[in-house]
Amino acid sequence: MPTYTLKNKNTDEQWDVSCSYSDMKAMLTDNIVQVLVPPNFVSSTKTHANSNTSDGWKDLLGRIKKGSGKNNTIKT
Repeated sequence: MPTYTLKNKNTDEQWDVSCSYSDMKAMLTDNIVQVLVPPNFVSSTKTHANSNTSDGWKDLLGRIKKGSGKNNTIKT
């Protein structure tokens, strides 16, 4: 379900609701309006599984790859 941010114009209170678009439209009145907010972004760019592992573990994976054969597909 998408999340929408609604605002009460009388009190300036904002809150998030998770519902369908038609349900959100039914909640809107003269005093309650939808507020457009920027989406949340992921702040971490680490994508590889080895990015937070110790050097010892990475060395072990390298030895496993080295000993696994000529045409291996192991990514370390």
